[in-house]
Amino acid sequence: MDVVKAVETYVTKLISAPSAMKVLLLDSHTNNEDSLAALEAELSEPKYGEYYLYFSNILSKTAIERLAEVDEYEVVKEVQEYFADFAPLLPCLFSLNHTPTSSRPLYGSTPNTWDHIALEHAVQGITAVLLSLKKKPVVRYERMSGMAKKLAVEVQHRIKSESSLFDFRLTQVPPLLLILDRRNDPVTPLLSQWTYQAMVHELLGIQNGRVDLTMVPDIRPELSEILLTTNTDPFFQAHYLATFGDLGTSLKNYVQSYQSRSMAHSPSSINSISDMKKFVEEYPEFRKLGGNVSKHVALVGELSRLVGRDKLLEIGEVEQGLATSSGADFRRVQAVVTDPGVPAWNKLRLVILFALRYQKTQTSNIATLINLLLANGVPREDARLVYVFLNIAGADQRQDDLFSTESLLAKGRSALKGLKGVENVYTQHTPHLSQTLEHLFKGRLKEASYPFVETPGVNASLQRPQDVIIFMIGGATYEEALTVTLFNQDPVAASNGGVQNAAGTRLLLGGTCVHNSSSYFEMIRSAAASFPASVYEPPPESASNAPALNLNLGGVNVSLGGPGGSGVFRSSGEGVGVQADGIRDGVLSLIDKVKQGVDRIAIQ
Repeated sequence: MDVVKAVETYVTKLISAPSAMKVLLLDSHTNNEDSLAALEAELSEPKYGEYYLYFSNILSKTAIERLAEVDEYEVVKEVQEYFADFAPLLPCLFSLNHTPTSSRPLYGSTPNTWDHIALEHAVQGITAVLLSLKKKPVVRYERMSGMAKKLAVEVQHRIKSESSLFDFRLTQVPPLLLILDRRNDPVTPLLSQWTYQAMVHELLGIQNGRVDLTMVPDIRPELSEILLTTNTDPFFQAHYLATFGDLGTSLKNYVQSYQSRSMAHSPSSINSISDMKKFVEEYPEFRKLGGNVSKHVALVGELSRLVGRDKLLEIGEVEQGLATSSGADFRRVQAVVTDPGVPAWNKLRLVILFALRYQKTQTSNIATLINLLLANGVPREDARLVYVFLNIAGADQRQDDLFSTESLLAKGRSALKGLKGVENVYTQHTPHLSQTLEHLFKGRLKEASYPFVETPGVNASLQRPQDVIIFMIGGATYEEALTVTLFNQDPVAASNGGVQNAAGTRLLLGGTCVHNSSSYFEMIRSAAASFPASVYEPPPESASNAPALNLNLGGVNVSLGGPGGSGVFRSSGEGVGVQADGIRDGVLSLIDKVKQGVDRIAIQ
């Protein structure tokens, strides 16, 4: 289930026929009224001798009739449906590129209802994915999400209404489309990210494979906008999942490799005709390598600058504590909020995480932190969004408890993992999606919690489908894409031994968009403006009967090389503060040295 290859196949077909010179006319979004109207105007007064029309989704009978009526000169030679109405970001990740705004909303008048245009867009996008992969799935959804149920029903109806298109070969266990709601896990998109691709999206933003670097100090003009995709960039393909610490080491090696090749291409190394021939043949690839080295050095250098400027390593430690079973001390959050060197946005993000974590147990501390936000540079209209998150995605709105229901067995596996010294302190958190997938792989995804739109048979929930497509209403994240990638590679390792055998199962993740913390925050902000005013009020207080289960795995240990790789790891020991300072200084120093090394090479 490789969505990149699926779309590449469509594009190859599109540009290969006919085999004559052609003009490629594109629109912003295929199959909408604007594009059809533009086609009608073009065909009524054609400028070209032949037209080949390709639509990225199902073309209605009415639309075909409209185009036929205006084609008086009979210039339309071919009309095709190429089901590519989505953006393939990775082989296992797609997006519908619908990042909600006030002008393009996702929600209706409540957090449980769709905007009708957004709903149709989602149905079309999912339908295109299914048709491009030739999958006719059974559909399941999160029970507590009205939006998930509505989308599931609409997709099932579209599959039935287009039965001729979905006439694919049957499999013993049908594919599964699992529709989830972002509100069930509001924590994952709020966290700082520490793997390469996710960090770039979090701190700079990736839009259709491009990164805007115009705001980077002293950036060279040719690097003001860069292309960053795994299928066009060998270094990025090899390291897009690398942690920040590992990335510095890999980039240093990449620079040294280029430096050695640059010496081989110096004038003094050309001593014969064969040397000249070899130089001419290899020079284009060498220049390309030089440009790629410059790109990644500029990119990683900017990430390093932003991490240091915004104190993200310090904040990241507290975030991870709030997001995992270890918890975080109120005083540590308080210290961040009162730190004048921390941007107001990061203070607000940390308080929202604290409120989501301790909504039922530390209501007075939440109030204290909100007052501290107001006293430390956060406007009142922003501070009240703490309550918005609790009312939209708090404990009473979530189907699952993100913090208190981790099983003792799972905790034991996490403890064992920590003792082995492989748990990075900045990447302890695993998305809730990981637990959902583990239950699915083990045949324990309860039908009561994730019902079928149409039950395919007795014990259907116990069957393990070979192909699973997960769609996240409200946006997926690159951290969740990492989870899916790891499950595809080795589900036993990805679940820390929770899944014993899941060979052959293939996962694909998609969402209305791919969020970073800023886009997620703005989605909630703009949506709240359309909700009842009570969304800004403090949620009702209620006691929690769940016991607090804290598992202390020890202090922080630092490694910047050696057989264990570089990074920050949990282990027993003392001197947490000294060691944490060591990783901050070490990582930033390493990346600064890499940048200096490239500057010395002086790539032309």
